[in-house]
Amino acid sequence: MASEQPLVAVTCTAPVNIAVIKYWGKRDEELILPINSSLSVTLHQDQLKTTTTAALSRDFTEDRIWLNGREEDVGQPRLQACLQEIRRLAREQRSPGSEDQPPLRLSGKVHVASVNNFPTAAGLASSAAGYACLVYALARVYGVESDLSEVARRGSGSACRSLHGGFVEWQMGQRADGKDSVARQVAPESHWPELRVLVLVVSAERKPTGSTAGMRTSMETSALLKFRAEAVVPVHMAEMTRCVKERDFQGFGQLTMKDSNQLHATCLDTFPPICYLNDTSRRIMQLVHRFNAHHGHTKVAYTFDAGPNAVIFTLDDTVAEFVAAVRHCFPPESNGDEFLKGLPLRPAPLSDELKALLGMDPTPGSIKYIIATQVGPGPQIVDDPQAHLLGPDGLPKPAA
Repeated sequence: MASEQPLVAVTCTAPVNIAVIKYWGKRDEELILPINSSLSVTLHQDQLKTTTTAALSRDFTEDRIWLNGREEDVGQPRLQACLQEIRRLAREQRSPGSEDQPPLRLSGKVHVASVNNFPTAAGLASSAAGYACLVYALARVYGVESDLSEVARRGSGSACRSLHGGFVEWQMGQRADGKDSVARQVAPESHWPELRVLVLVVSAERKPTGSTAGMRTSMETSALLKFRAEAVVPVHMAEMTRCVKERDFQGFGQLTMKDSNQLHATCLDTFPPICYLNDTSRRIMQLVHRFNAHHGHTKVAYTFDAGPNAVIFTLDDTVAEFVAAVRHCFPPESNGDEFLKGLPLRPAPLSDELKALLGMDPTPGSIKYIIATQVGPGPQIVDDPQAHLLGPDGLPKPAA
């Protein structure tokens, strides 16, 4: 570029997180302060991640952003909240007494490109990974070194949890300014190496009721939501923290399912009711309970965010058998080789006894595919310049 200041670019990746104790409802919509704390599991970026490149240049005449190859409105309030806060922190960190020309990070405009390797806005926590990655990349390109929980939270509440690997608590906090509403790691990704995660993709379509609108309506109309936040979640948080620290899968699995069920009961208690689950979602729940009944204890557990897609937690020694059960009840219509993505699994036989107990007529094509993954780390910097999503002109590179 024919400019005194070169283009400065940083590329980062950030993970999806799945809450096992759910966040639902805000006490402050602008600051995105939740009415209850939550706890999540960070999924591995080898299978699910957002990749974001942020680039600064004095040649840029305006801020611009592209998501999955399509330019989006950079004036969107939540995006602006994150960008302005990062710039404020960058100004605060400027060396005292610097009166010369402002450095590039304080005077240049920014271009951002971001891509997900999983369905967007389908209830797979794409906004959490997206905003965590955006904030992490902006912080690196602007030279900001501080806790980014508050910044990421302003984009998407659950994004603050994607700033950490392993098992993460988002503390609701008590202060009106949100300074104590931050994410903290409960245990690292190495803490429970046997834990496995299966994402059962029922639909990759955009969900009809967004989480923000759904929470707002629940806050206005659901008496169950207030009871859940005040009386139930504090107990669930303490118990889930214990289960994680002690690697108690029985307790972890049962509480994960109960908390998910209560979230969706709250959605049904909302008026008009919100129905994120569909018939396939409910059949998956039935499959899990029958599978556990066959074994006499909890070997698999489901949870559903604001969408029909199921996230299954289990241990390494159970994954193959449960995938066989899913194939039996929800056989792929075609491209069977593409049905299972992510971590490789050895085929496992399904006993006639279990097939009989499941007692479910197969519904081909109800589950589009399965992503097998595990607990993973937080955001990462990509050192390879070839991985930048923006070219030297600051525009998205052509799709390969």
